Amino acid sequence: MTSPRGLGSRRKLGRRGGAEPVCLWAAVGARARSAMSGASHASPSRTRDRKREALAAGSPIQPIIKDVGEIYSRLLDHRPVIQGEIRYFIKEFEEKRGLRELRVLENLKNTIFETNEHILPKCEQAMSDNLNEVFKKLQAANGMIHKLQEKEHEERKLQADKLMAREEKHITHWEEFMKEQQNKRAEVDEEHRKAMERLKEQYSDMEKELAKYAHF
Repeated sequence: MTSPRGLGSRRKLGRRGGAEPVCLWAAVGARARSAMSGASHASPSRTRDRKREALAAGSPIQPIIKDVGEIYSRLLDHRPVIQGEIRYFIKEFEEKRGLRELRVLENLKNTIFETNEHILPKCEQAMSDNLNEVFKKLQAANGMIHKLQEKEHEERKLQADKLMAREEKHITHWEEFMKEQQNKRAEVDEEHRKAMERLKEQYSDMEKELAKYAHF
């Protein structure tokens, strides 16, 4: 996140880093050339006098050093921009927010402590009491279900035995019925055979009688 102040500082730095540093470097070069030319064309006496004046008034390189320092401060010294960013960060995350996160964490800590110290033991005790009662009820229900299953199994087994006995009885009756039918069929066949023989004998006798009266 970039602050408006930091952006302004960067814009100023960009403007200073354009044509103005070139002018500063040109001024520094002009001052250096003038100082060197003055030193070469002057007489030794004048040179000594100027040295004395320079020593009295200051070194002629002093303005050059000053200009170089100004160029350095404008181009390479980023402390104003960084300080603006730091002030914006402090304003956004400390002054505006204040102790909001700290209060939230404190409330969360209190809630967790209350839960661990009071609510959780109560829940454990309630669960223990209720679970014991529920476990007993489940055991009783399980016993009743087991008894019902055994009773149902016995009833099913009894019904299966009765059904098996009825089936065997029906099979026995059917076999007896089939044997009786076979015997009756044999008797009927025998009576039919005997009746056919009697009829044959009767018709044979009648033919013989008719043959006797045929001569008349």
